[in-house]
Amino acid sequence: MPEFLSNLITPQFVASLITLFVVGNIILMSVAYCILLERKIASWIQNRIGPNRTGLGLGIFPWKNFHFWGLGQPMADGMKFVFKEDFNPTGVDLKLFRLAPVLAVVPALLAWAVIPWGGYLAAGSELLGYTLTETTVAIQGAPLNIGIIYILAMGSLAVYGVVIGGYASNNKYSFLGGLRATAQMISYEIPMATAILIVVLMVGSIRPDMIILWQTTPTTEAAPWLSSWLIFYHPLLAIIFFTCILAECNRAPFDLAEAEQELVGGFHTEYSSMKFASFFLGEYIHMITGSAFFALLFLGGWDIPFVKEPVAGGLGWVVLKFAAYAFKVFLIIAVMMWIRWTLPRFRFDQLMRLAWRGLIPVTLLMLVGTGLMVFFKASPWWALVVNGVALAAMIVVGPKLPSGPPVNRRVGLEGSRFSPPKTV
Repeated sequence: MPEFLSNLITPQFVASLITLFVVGNIILMSVAYCILLERKIASWIQNRIGPNRTGLGLGIFPWKNFHFWGLGQPMADGMKFVFKEDFNPTGVDLKLFRLAPVLAVVPALLAWAVIPWGGYLAAGSELLGYTLTETTVAIQGAPLNIGIIYILAMGSLAVYGVVIGGYASNNKYSFLGGLRATAQMISYEIPMATAILIVVLMVGSIRPDMIILWQTTPTTEAAPWLSSWLIFYHPLLAIIFFTCILAECNRAPFDLAEAEQELVGGFHTEYSSMKFASFFLGEYIHMITGSAFFALLFLGGWDIPFVKEPVAGGLGWVVLKFAAYAFKVFLIIAVMMWIRWTLPRFRFDQLMRLAWRGLIPVTLLMLVGTGLMVFFKASPWWALVVNGVALAAMIVVGPKLPSGPPVNRRVGLEGSRFSPPKTV
């Protein structure tokens, strides 16, 4: 083997390639079945049955009368999108119109690469027949020292696909959807970044694996199996961060960029076939990445509760940790879907008010409190006091914050029963 190849193909390089291949394919397959899961959750909440007829037999195999609980529905939907007409309306900016779905998918496909999915594979273990004798490798696509910043940067790029798609469509509803997405992204990036900064202050590192390792440290010496997940120290911050994830993914009740009752379909009104499917592919991948990010910051990542797992173990421990991480991601995605089919959509002024008069002041107060904690080297449990003080301050001071001019005023129509004609 040439020397430059032997220097390149290190155990970490091989582990990263395997992680990228395995996790990438799992995520792409999961997107299809996330759509099926969402339709089933919607049907359960609405007291319906949901998709249960499209099987895996395709009508030609002997089990054609057995429907496999509707598990063939994602394949049928995918084939429908492939064979639908790819229509380009008159007047669109064709180059940007075709570029927008790509920009919606590519950042989503890149963001999850720095997530440490399975902890570390210990030296002495076998990896594809190669024995690790000198190093311990991270089960991570790209073990970057600035992993948290990378995830935040990739997540913020997703809005460009929505904005360009709305602009290039030559449609007023699509354009309004793009404008809404821009304002929403700018607003909710601020509390999200502040929440991440609070976590970085608590942990003292911007490496994703270090944040998880901090949370796997036992809470007390008397209970070495009890982890210290950040959700127990910062429950209010976890709720705020989850809310920001919903807004960043354009998920209900923050899906004002598409708002069917107001904007027909919003930014994707003029899209069809696989270009339309690409937007939803990007949305669901962002849901998976956002859920994995939340689990990393607040749920201990690959940490298994009530089990004292080794920091670096064999292949069995790696698979077990990966399964624990995947289960947490699945639960968070299910909560996102549950919220979508439970809560009504915000008005746009309510969405802006929640960010600027609610989440941003609270997170700034918590940032100051956490900074004081770190400066005075206080116990992490003082974060609960910081949460309580920030919440109490917003309850007392929040109604007194400037609210701006009144919106959604009833416009009088002279002659109607609400606005009778003026008498002279």
